[in-house]
Amino acid sequence: MDQIEGGLYMIKLYENGVYLLNGTEIVEDTGNVQVPLTKEEATQNTMAYGILKAHNTSENMERLQIRFDKLTSHDITFVGIIQTARASGLEKFPMPYVLTNCHNSLCAVGGTINEDDHMFGLTCAKKYGGMYVPPHQAVIHQFAREMLAGGGKMILGSDSHTRYGALGTMAMGEGGPELVKQLLNKTYDIKMPGVIGIYLDGEPMKGVGPQDVALAIIGATFKNGYVNNKVMEFVGPGVSKLSADFRIGIDVMTTETTCLSSIWKTDEKIQEFYDIHGRSEDYKELNPGAVTYYDGMVYVNLSEIKPMIAMPFHPSNVYTIDELNANLSDILHDVEQKALVSLDGAVDYSLQDKIRNGKFYVEQGIIAGCAGGGFENICAAADIIKGKNIGADEFTFSVYPASTPIYMELVKNGAIADLMEAGTVVKTAFCGPCFGAGDTPANNAFSIRHTTRNFPNREGSKLQNGQISSVALMDARSIAATAANKGFLTSATAMDVEYKGQKYHFDKNIYANRVFDSKGVADPSVEIKFGPNIKDWPAMSALPQNLLVKVVSEIHDPVTTTDELIPSGETSSYRSNPLGLAEFALSRKDPAYVGRAKEVQKAQKAIEANECPVDALAELKPVMDKIHETYPEVGKDNLGVGSTIFAVKPGDGSAREQAASCQKVLGGWANIATEYATKRYRSNLINWGMLPFLTEEDHEALSFKNGDYIFVPDVRKAVEEKADVIKAYVVGDELKELNLKLGDLTDAEREIILDGCLINYYRNH
Repeated sequence: MDQIEGGLYMIKLYENGVYLLNGTEIVEDTGNVQVPLTKEEATQNTMAYGILKAHNTSENMERLQIRFDKLTSHDITFVGIIQTARASGLEKFPMPYVLTNCHNSLCAVGGTINEDDHMFGLTCAKKYGGMYVPPHQAVIHQFAREMLAGGGKMILGSDSHTRYGALGTMAMGEGGPELVKQLLNKTYDIKMPGVIGIYLDGEPMKGVGPQDVALAIIGATFKNGYVNNKVMEFVGPGVSKLSADFRIGIDVMTTETTCLSSIWKTDEKIQEFYDIHGRSEDYKELNPGAVTYYDGMVYVNLSEIKPMIAMPFHPSNVYTIDELNANLSDILHDVEQKALVSLDGAVDYSLQDKIRNGKFYVEQGIIAGCAGGGFENICAAADIIKGKNIGADEFTFSVYPASTPIYMELVKNGAIADLMEAGTVVKTAFCGPCFGAGDTPANNAFSIRHTTRNFPNREGSKLQNGQISSVALMDARSIAATAANKGFLTSATAMDVEYKGQKYHFDKNIYANRVFDSKGVADPSVEIKFGPNIKDWPAMSALPQNLLVKVVSEIHDPVTTTDELIPSGETSSYRSNPLGLAEFALSRKDPAYVGRAKEVQKAQKAIEANECPVDALAELKPVMDKIHETYPEVGKDNLGVGSTIFAVKPGDGSAREQAASCQKVLGGWANIATEYATKRYRSNLINWGMLPFLTEEDHEALSFKNGDYIFVPDVRKAVEEKADVIKAYVVGDELKELNLKLGDLTDAEREIILDGCLINYYRNH
């Protein structure tokens, strides 16, 4: 078994599968375990298996074809999703589809595009029979918890933190094309995922919050990929010791483990949650079977978890706050060294200057969004800071309740007054601090946040302009303790606080008065409102017989996030304009990428115009001459020319498909990687007609480099015939052989690649 620091038995990872007996006894599968069921039978006793089986439309439980109960998107994604579905024949939303508006960019750039997108969403909800949640009413996931979740149900969202497992709902965050499939009555096709038990034992100590537990789990599982693309199933006696809000706070952060989804056992506290929200009929008791087999087990002793901090620039970079404060210089130096990899030396980066009189000073605290903006988190923060103040120096403190109903209840119970009197700025429901569109710190400032991510640039800094700030993730309680200590990093367990534990009351009238709900009734007579920056997708070619791609970016970071592939923040103002948005692709990682990709794209555009690609791109002549020595038949009638990127492990982070679509509209035909960080990013590549190539070469000794051309003969035939290995050639003085693989592909995924993208696939089938 493996474990992380911070407590001898705080987190344990079992090396083998385990049997869980009666929900309480863990028996490791050592090969000779005596249990009343076979492993195959016990595997079917997970909660996850039961829910997946109920939603599987195929006859094969190894190859799932899932239809979801409900869909949800926010305003960064829903325009592109609906535009794609419209181009593919959409007539009516076939299931409840909720369009939220919590990622509005506040018109940072882009003129009227912010509200233009909203009007597009409202008119589409009317035309196709959906729901529309106006800006500032609720962040996407809080609205889903309050109004959409249901025991035993499945929800698909276009945001990566689509996680409602604590409420008994299996939810998944995927790129927009997967929602398009559901809107067109297609299925979500995956292999049966593994299921990892998360066994909670003990009870959190006073001052420890859900973010602390989540960060401990992320720290223990991310780097070794223990739960990668698997379902996390929360069980054990510790579950009952946690409130619904506490469970929700842990659950939403499970995305950062790179798991596929999550599900929790449910009990009377979850039943009470549904009762409070006037949806008692949506509660369902869930438990694992008497004998249940898990592919692995994470044992968590809640009693020994201490307040945690995830240092820049990843949620898995975790320490206890006590450990950090006791070893400031050493840990800060280590974080600085790690940052050199993420920042590529683009800016001077130092944290040592944050040490003041032996203490760590931060400039900003934020509690926000789907992770931090819950009722209990904010109440606890108010209890901590009541009667104190944040001071009149650099430190600022902002709180964003996750929904208007939560906000109103906090006003009624006095929590908002306690926060504001202390100097806190209280704002409306908005995801801005989480995606780089709000509360940007000063240059070199350090921000502690109860949000979901702390990737580079998430806070809005721009490396290319010499601007850098840092985000660390913490729980609301320790953020409030730090605020009460005027910006000096403080663990909530160091504060003597009497937590009131105030009861939540939900007012349904807020949504009844403002949320548009078609009740599933479409009105075809409604005219969709198109703003001037809402553009259709450009035409995309089918996969040619032969492919020539130029490597236009080479990234050797251990992990490349979707934020690095397409930054969030101000780019969201171009979210409905594919070509405009594409100009930002890799802008904070490799600013030269766009220009290189567009230059190569000239050749493909020439081919599509039935012109000679060499005439459009002169550098192709020696490349084609070399290819013709061995493949004389290759020409514009059977050739595609475009770009590719290499990254070691791309795709960690957000579900937004723009990380792939921006590459596609710039002429990208493929990615080459050692592995893909998440299923959703690989799925996005496929759905945009890009080849998700894998190489087994050591990334430090590749047979190709940035600027090289790679020729893939008969690539279309290889995809059609399901070739295990695809032979390619690096074009230089000679054709140097390179073996590539595509990994496991469904028949539908192969057809999508062959057709050139999902839109073409739906037109053709």
